[in-house]
Amino acid sequence: MRHGSVTYFDAAGKPVLPETVPLNEDGRAQASAAGQLFATQGVRFDRVIVSGLPRTVETARRVLAETGQQVELEVWPELVEIQGGKLSAIPDESLHEAFTGAFDGVVAEHKRFLGGESVAELMDRVFPALERLRADPSWDTVLLVLHGGVNRAILSYALTGQRLFLGNLSQAPGCINALDVGAAPNDWVVRFSNQAPTTPLHQHTRSTTMEQLLAQYLKFRPLSQQNK
Repeated sequence: MRHGSVTYFDAAGKPVLPETVPLNEDGRAQASAAGQLFATQGVRFDRVIVSGLPRTVETARRVLAETGQQVELEVWPELVEIQGGKLSAIPDESLHEAFTGAFDGVVAEHKRFLGGESVAELMDRVFPALERLRADPSWDTVLLVLHGGVNRAILSYALTGQRLFLGNLSQAPGCINALDVGAAPNDWVVRFSNQAPTTPLHQHTRSTTMEQLLAQYLKFRPLSQQNK
């Protein structure tokens, strides 16, 4: 899963630290709706893994509350979201690329997210964690509650069997992806992706999450800074 929706900018337009931001009202509803879907379908989890950021922890707890399961959350910090840099340091002419470039088509490994971590650095920590999980035979069904960028890395590897990052794999807040995995290195089957229980047809979505965040940021970015 991707965690539920959060609010990354406060009412004054100031960015909220992504390491601390909780779910907003929509995000709480999305997490609960995902849990209800799992419960309706009789899905039971042997393990639940989160990145440790509050938005993944809260999403996982709300899912488990709906399924009636008591599973201890495992925190894997190597699965945190791709890390951005300082927004104010990004020149105005580079803002669009900084916000959206890491999620545009087949993304080059050197591409950096918001002037911070590169796609290569993301894959360097996510893929070994995946291999460690796959090497453990003790589980049958595991729930990973992670992030849009991290989920794209996992789905990209599952779909291609290669070290590729497909940035245009949409990951709506609170969405579910279902993957089967076997013992062989490339034995992956993607059953479905980006299933959003509260908006299954995505009928109200015409822009990406990063395009929406860029629009929010530009509304409050000082004109003097934009003209620098």
